[in-house]
Amino acid sequence: MTMPKAVRALLLLLGLTALAPVVRAGDPPDAARNKLTVMLDGSVNPAHAALVVAREKGFFAAQGLEVELQPPADANAPSKLAATGKVDLAVSNQPRLHIYVNTGLPLKRIGTLVATPLSTLMVLQNGPIKTLADLKGRKIGFSAAEGEEALLKALLAQANLKPEDVTLVDIGAPLSPALLSGQVDAVVGAFRNFDPNRMDLAKKPGRAFYPEEEGVPPYDELVLVAARDRLNDPRLRRFLTALEQATLYIVNHPDDAWKAFIANHKNLNDELNRRAWRDTLPRLARRPAALDEARYKRFAHFLAKQGAITVALPVSNYAVQLPLPD
Repeated sequence: MTMPKAVRALLLLLGLTALAPVVRAGDPPDAARNKLTVMLDGSVNPAHAALVVAREKGFFAAQGLEVELQPPADANAPSKLAATGKVDLAVSNQPRLHIYVNTGLPLKRIGTLVATPLSTLMVLQNGPIKTLADLKGRKIGFSAAEGEEALLKALLAQANLKPEDVTLVDIGAPLSPALLSGQVDAVVGAFRNFDPNRMDLAKKPGRAFYPEEEGVPPYDELVLVAARDRLNDPRLRRFLTALEQATLYIVNHPDDAWKAFIANHKNLNDELNRRAWRDTLPRLARRPAALDEARYKRFAHFLAKQGAITVALPVSNYAVQLPLPD
């Protein structure tokens, strides 16, 4: 039976329409419609798992997006570049976000990558520091990251100590080598997914003091921020959809996800990063778009109390939960 020409033409038209990119109201013009640039907070590492896997496994492509992940030339630059629209999104952390917004940077958090703190105060397991009170008179290394001073101040207060009771040493990053070499007695800002593993591999295990167990409100370690005037960009909602799909894929298929993660990052295929991958996965945000307003409110008041910001602004100044597409 011969198919009528009109039916063939209709089917051809429908097929071509299905293959054509979907243009939504408010989408950017042609060339930029499907492209997004995300500036990372440093070199690619397992904390960026959802971003890398979403790209490598095609979750971004399925949402009609071409996503470029850029490492920064300057670790302090990503949020500022996002605020000025020079990149579409930047990876930051919640403490830094609060501080930047309070200084007038027009940013908002739109998503979360790592939903628990990673930062710790680390000491040698077999060293002289057994409690926070033992920090008195000791040297503490740090990397001058925003928010770390507030965390340290709160940790010291738990032992009735003040910042002047310790000596701070700016050692840069990574932090644990200075602890291993004896340059300092403790480090603040050591990442719990990396530094304990680095120390264990060096046969000098460490002990971590976790801020959230010592009076510091829980916070999101890694967040995605965008310029405040770009929140209506529909690409952001599709981006977050892909990110959630990638995160669930990682949780369901951690070994296959690891292979995808290192496919274009062969230099990360070592024991340290494999351990960091294992320790990072339970901390990934299962619902990247979801916003815990109470958490942001508590943390803003904590930073204000510690003097890191002058005033705790309403949560809407710091973060937003974008509605995802149907």
